This record gives sequence, structure tokens and C-alpha cells, in this order.
Amino acid sequence: MTSLPLVDPALRPLLEAVPTQRLSADMLPALREQDFPAPPFTDRGVALERRSVPGLKGAPEVLLHIYRPLDVTGPLPCIYHIHGGGHVTGSAADLEWLHHPLVADLNCLLVSVDYRLSPEAPFPAAIEDCYAGLGWLFGQADALGVDPDRIGVMGESAGGGLAAALALMARDRGAYRLAFQHLIYPMLDDRTCMAADPHPHAGEFIWTAHNNHFGWSALLGHAPGAAGVSPYAAPARADSLAGLPPTFIATGALDLFLEEDMDYARRLLRAGVPTELHVYPGAFHAFDIFADAPVSLQARRDSRAALERALA
Repeated sequence: MTSLPLVDPALRPLLEAVPTQRLSADMLPALREQDFPAPPFTDRGVALERRSVPGLKGAPEVLLHIYRPLDVTGPLPCIYHIHGGGHVTGSAADLEWLHHPLVADLNCLLVSVDYRLSPEAPFPAAIEDCYAGLGWLFGQADALGVDPDRIGVMGESAGGGLAAALALMARDRGAYRLAFQHLIYPMLDDRTCMAADPHPHAGEFIWTAHNNHFGWSALLGHAPGAAGVSPYAAPARADSLAGLPPTFIATGALDLFLEEDMDYARRLLRAGVPTELHVYPGAFHAFDIFADAPVSLQARRDSRAALERALA
């Protein structure tokens, strides 16, 4: 049975333009070499600086992409962004086309982190890289002209999972206080791979159950679903979500991550965390990135409005 009849008709051309791939270790090198099909953007007065900062505990340096609006004064709010890619691919540079207009529109700083990928660097490499970059950002807030009380974390897909894990790590280590977490179809729970009753209509397109198993196995270094997985790898494993920052979560009704995202939102709400959840009908994974379908445009408007409120 296919879920294609449930796909928003305006999104179907995206499925033809971006066919679903079946990930494997053999194809990873070629996949990483592919050019990301980024749309053009107009420079609207945003400067980009790339800076390498120290990693944690002797780890390699971490590359940060720092976007700043020109001719804007005063301490600025800041988005700390973590890119997606299933833990096995992607880079901060892939989303330069998105970050430039976001910074121009919101008059904020944006720092996007390049973390080590799996399986070459399994857990905890990626989250420790993200934490090292966050620590540098807080430590350099004055020099950067950033308001440390208005730094929040954002990510999509695996980047959304890392953003959620980073919020947990920041809460638990107690050194940095995040103003918000902004999670776009986040990859939160390795146990989805082992679900006894998988969602019958979610995960057919773009990011499939097979790819999810591959990505989690690469990150964890073993099959997903085992006991003892750290919440800094799979945030849904956290015993408590209390004390996390105000949260925005968006996902598609046909996204493989639908139920884990909804459950995370439910748990946040029960923990007393202000939480905004959006589920978009007829939408599959990554539906909002390129498509100009009405549902994609609405998702981007909702995300932008939430960021405006969080950064205020």
C-alpha cells in the first residue's frame, strides 16, 4: 500500500525532482560529494565569517559559519543552527542560501556548526562538537555583540535531534541557558526503527525506515533500539524534559518522525515547557525546503513567526 494518495498534490512534483534514495555505506562518499541543489539568493547586507574554534577534550577543531547583518547596532539575538543529513551527510554550507535571508529578515546573528559525521565519528562526536561551538559562542558573546539571554538552538531532521540533545546537555551541565529550541521534523528516537506497530502511512518518501535504521546505526555504532542509549544521542530517551527552553516543533503528517515528534511535544507540555506543535497535512520529510506549495509556504511562515517571537 502506498501513501501517495495522501500526499498534498502540490508537493508531488518534489517527489519527482528529489527521488527517495536507499542509503548504504558504499554510496556515502558519492552522496557527500553531490552538490546540494540550493536555490539562488540575493545578498541583502549579511556578512559571513568562517572560524575554527577548539573542540572538547582534545577533539578536532570545530568549524563555525557566522552570519551577521551589516549596519545593525546593539546586542543581537542569536540562532545557533545545526544542519541535518541523517547523521551521515550534510554540511553547514549547504544552507547558506537559507541563512542569509533569515539573518537579514530577523536582524539576528546566526552561527551554524559543522560537526563530525558518522559512521566515521560515531556518538558522542557530533554532539560534543555542537556543545564546543555553543560554549565558544557564549564565551565570545560580548565580542560578537550577542545578547547571551537571547541565544537559542535550531535544527532540521538529524540537526533537529542534535538541537534537542544539545538543549538537554546544556540543561544538565548547567553552564549555558538557552532561550529556545526550534525543531523542524527532528530525529529524536532510535526506537522508531524497532516499532512493533509502525505508522502505516508515514516514512515512505525521502527519509524511509531503511534510511532511518542506517542513520541511527551509523551514529550509535550498533543497531538502534538497544538498552542504555544516551539521551544526548536520542533525546526521546531522556527521563525528564523539565527545565528545557520554550520549544517549537514542526513535522509533516507523512513524515517518518511524526509520532516521535508528537510524543516529544506531549512530554514537553506535561513537563511544563511552553511548546508549539505544528503537523502539516499531506507533507513528507523535508517538504518545506524547496517546494512553493501552499503547505510549504505556510510551514516556512509559521517557523519564521515563531523565531521572531523567540528572538524578541
